[in-house]
Amino acid sequence: MPEPPPSDARAPGLLERLRGRDHTRGSLFASVVVLAVPSVLMSVFGFGAFQMFELGFLGQLGDSAVAAAGATNQTLRQIFMLFTVGLTVSSQMMISRFVGMGSVDQAEHMAGQSFLLGAVLALIAALSVGLFPEFFVSLVTQDPEVISQGVVYVRIVFLTLIVMTAGQMFGSVLNGAGDTVTPMLIGIVQTPIAVLAQWMLTFGAFGYSGLGIAGIAIGGVCGGAVSGAISLWALFSGRCRVHLRARHLLPDPAALSRLLAFAWQPAMHMVARSLIIIFFMTLAGQLGGKVQAAYTIGLRIEMLAIMVAFPIANACATLVGQNLGAGDLGRAWRAIRVSCVVELAVLWPAALSLFLFRDAAVGLFTQDPEVARMASDYLMFSSGILSFYGLYFVAFRTLQAAGDMNSPMIISVLTAVLLGAPMGYVLATQSGLGAMGMWIANFVYAVVNALLMFGWLLTGRWARRHGSA
Repeated sequence: MPEPPPSDARAPGLLERLRGRDHTRGSLFASVVVLAVPSVLMSVFGFGAFQMFELGFLGQLGDSAVAAAGATNQTLRQIFMLFTVGLTVSSQMMISRFVGMGSVDQAEHMAGQSFLLGAVLALIAALSVGLFPEFFVSLVTQDPEVISQGVVYVRIVFLTLIVMTAGQMFGSVLNGAGDTVTPMLIGIVQTPIAVLAQWMLTFGAFGYSGLGIAGIAIGGVCGGAVSGAISLWALFSGRCRVHLRARHLLPDPAALSRLLAFAWQPAMHMVARSLIIIFFMTLAGQLGGKVQAAYTIGLRIEMLAIMVAFPIANACATLVGQNLGAGDLGRAWRAIRVSCVVELAVLWPAALSLFLFRDAAVGLFTQDPEVARMASDYLMFSSGILSFYGLYFVAFRTLQAAGDMNSPMIISVLTAVLLGAPMGYVLATQSGLGAMGMWIANFVYAVVNALLMFGWLLTGRWARRHGSA
């Protein structure tokens, strides 16, 4: 007979059970909830709350500050972050596959290599945009006041981009391992620190004068630095499902090549969406600072819904990756179906709420009637897009988790280049619709992109390399 456990054996707590759940067996709905809810909480009450506070602080500084931060965040920083996103997708795919196979040491080794590549990307950003902000900011806006504030903001953000990069890599590594609780807990700590630092540095406190938009940038870095320090401590102390050691950080050309081989396609996929945003932001700048401010506000509010949609799809990607690693294609398909149901159950009510309360939402961030009207118009179309976004996110994250990086890239790039950008230009500049033309084009592009992506997922071609569909 087996010996009874020691009397002082401690039963694992709730957080330990959530972090250690085996997602290759048991209820798929429970797995989606366990993986998605912590990420949603971190996104909405962590990153989302931070975005809203930051936008509110920018609004107090004026529309030029809103446009400066929005134009540079959605263009210049997005360009570099999309390469980091490509790396996180590649890292999560490989780590989830290794965890599903039971090869934890290989997962940890790949995590270390991911951090190395992330540091290289951050260094490139600092040496380019961080050192020459005037040149890059002038590429996305022509308003002198917006350029003046944008240069200050961009210099700080890009010279410290390593902070955000480390946070993204930490999240992708643990997501692949099936632990979304630890990133949530760290995000909860990060947000109030960042918000308090922004408020103090931007408007002044304890007798010190405010730094204006520079305080916005430095405050965000303060929160990220605290988060990064805690994340590294958790990884190297062995308190996560992935335990990094010094040997995992030694450059491994073969592992680095594998990461890069799967990273560039997701990066190009994100390029397509980023190019649309960059194109529209630049076009908005040509139409005036008020249009640019309205677009920035609309994007920030829309991001709250995306912060819910993406974690659910990310949970699906982890489930698909781990179950493919375990050799269970049928369970991977069932994970997709469950994730789609959860996405639609969450996003359809959110889309309706956004449509009904869009004016009230916009009113929180601007008092300018013209800016508010244009931002409200943007959110009217955005609420329609959200009805399709759940299927879109599940489709492209599933394809990437299964190793099909090419299809999402091709669909998104072609839709952006052949439909979104040309339609936006024509409707905004040639038809007399102005900003409304941009909103219409964005709606058509997003819906067509979502339908094509989900249609390709349903063909099951991605599953053939893992067994019969």
